[in-house]
Amino acid sequence: MNASPLVIVGASYAGTQLAASARELGFDAPIVMLGDERHAPYQRPPLSKGVLTGKTTLDSLPLRGADFFDVQGIDLRLGHRATALNTGAQTLTLDDGSILKYGTLALATGARCRPLPVTGSDLEGVFNLRTLDDALRVSDALSKATRACVIGGGFIGLEVASALAARGASVTVVESQPRLLARSFPPLMSEYLANAHRQRNVELVLGRGVRALSGASGRVEHVELDDGRRIDCDMVVLGIGVQPNVELAQQAGVACDNGILTDALGRTSAPNVIAVGDVANTEAPTTPGGPARMRLESIQAANDGARAAASALAGKPQPFEGVPWFWSDQHNLKLQMAGLAMPGDEVIARGDMQTDRFSLFYLREGAVVAAHSVNRPAEHMLSRKLIARRVRIDPQQLSDESFDLKTL
Repeated sequence: MNASPLVIVGASYAGTQLAASARELGFDAPIVMLGDERHAPYQRPPLSKGVLTGKTTLDSLPLRGADFFDVQGIDLRLGHRATALNTGAQTLTLDDGSILKYGTLALATGARCRPLPVTGSDLEGVFNLRTLDDALRVSDALSKATRACVIGGGFIGLEVASALAARGASVTVVESQPRLLARSFPPLMSEYLANAHRQRNVELVLGRGVRALSGASGRVEHVELDDGRRIDCDMVVLGIGVQPNVELAQQAGVACDNGILTDALGRTSAPNVIAVGDVANTEAPTTPGGPARMRLESIQAANDGARAAASALAGKPQPFEGVPWFWSDQHNLKLQMAGLAMPGDEVIARGDMQTDRFSLFYLREGAVVAAHSVNRPAEHMLSRKLIARRVRIDPQQLSDESFDLKTL
């Protein structure tokens, strides 16, 4: 067995997939995986969905079976945090003072919740939602609360709002942008989602910032807006985005810019250091009009990026060139997104948006480049193939539900 260990910082989707894929491809060096939480690697999407509603049990969350790490020869060390990196000596210092020598270091450090920089954000009853412990705290608080305010109208904020409403809370979402998911969706989809949430008894306050959180006896009771309005509540959940955990890399001189910069195989500017998952800002597959690199916060991107990095570790480099995709469960709506829509794309609707079963396709120079589907999983899967093959299609055929997209 190769004596140079692979040390993975982060017991995440990306970290776990990297270790698993490396073993599958014949990588035989020792593998050490460090996780700063006490929980074994677990699924994160259910935290803002099924865990809050009670539909997801805790024993269904682990990413791998109980014996996976032992069987694969992966030394999983939980409750350990890396504090310093020396790329010259190829060593990693941990919070207990111990030092690990690595042959290859994989940074799967993920991201953390962006803080709300206002007075009162540290009051009791104000929660982030990123980890399993966060989700359990929110769920416990909800059992005692009746009025919740969610700050942030992105995917996490809207999923949390849906879950809280399903649990019987009165929910208000405050979003600083004039529409929901403004960075991810065109106006048509933003308007659809806003109407869908309002119809399901979620109040939306758009285009307003938060000036302060306040309450007596150290507990949140009000969200004060920048126009002077005040929202009464007995719990607040923050969903204002995340920031990548680049500090370890940055302090060691590894190139960073909105994440750790990597090539399509996860390689960074430092020798023998790779980065995968939410923290990686990766060279993107060539897409007409698309970005040169992307930092995608999705399970698909984490797993696919990890597989690409593992292929390089095993001496069989295979950069990932698939279509980005993502999903979100809100109320009884399953939103599935594929590709990257851009301003100026031609938008074609397939199906009636009022029925909550439809797809929006985005054409660029006549070719399908993105699709947003609601409660149409089969169409979502087809859209990924159309995007990957850059299929050109007549807009009238695309909008005609009697036309079989499989023929393309």
